[in-house]
Amino acid sequence: MSMGKIVSIHSFRGGTGKSNTTANLAAQVALAGKRVGVVDTDIQSPGIHVLFGLDDEKMGKTLNDFLHGRATIREVGFSVGANTGTEDGRAKLAGKDIWLFPSSIKGGEISQIIKEGIDFNVLNEGLQTAISEFDLDYLFVDTHPGLNEETLLSIATSDILIIILRPDNQDLQGTSVTVDVARSLDVPNLLLMVNKALPKHLNHPEFNKEIEGIFDAPVTGVLPLSFDMAENASKDLFSLRYPDHEWSKALRNVVPFILNAK
Repeated sequence: MSMGKIVSIHSFRGGTGKSNTTANLAAQVALAGKRVGVVDTDIQSPGIHVLFGLDDEKMGKTLNDFLHGRATIREVGFSVGANTGTEDGRAKLAGKDIWLFPSSIKGGEISQIIKEGIDFNVLNEGLQTAISEFDLDYLFVDTHPGLNEETLLSIATSDILIIILRPDNQDLQGTSVTVDVARSLDVPNLLLMVNKALPKHLNHPEFNKEIEGIFDAPVTGVLPLSFDMAENASKDLFSLRYPDHEWSKALRNVVPFILNAK
């Protein structure tokens, strides 16, 4: 059995920038020379494929095909390193060991999942198979926001759980629920990351301490609210395209926490 780690990225509410953060972190870890997979388990509202230049036309087999027994996980894995497309940021992944396991963007397949749910044992088996077949060091899982059965099960299988929150009271309350749940499930590494932070929160150790004090977990990065990021509109991997941007620098601060997790 391969020793690859599952890194789940979660947020209590939508709109925290979870998919962008997941895609960029996975890309940075691949640039660090690791073998990386990215799986979109937000099957009801998939989106991470867009950041890797995939659309309905280019998408081959999907996680939905795997869950319904129509494809192996090997057939679902899309090599980003061999298909970077034309954007400047993604081009830096050429030849890197990074694979995407996308979810279907077809309405009929999404409504089937919403109606029938996901067989979590099958999904978990798929994640484990992806790790061993692709010999992954890290498998990043973009989860469905909020706390429902599938999220709880995916949190429970994580080696590393990164919870993204905004400095907003709704997020703070929801995050404390998520943290309690993660603790009850004995997740080995629980990390926090603040996104869409205002200038007053940036480079302020007091702010980090306050957040760490509330949740008793390390804050790995505080990423600024960025119009440039919004302008990029998910068409490229922002931290690769604009490596010197403050958002990108803050995101890279999170990478050692992943690489050094026990």
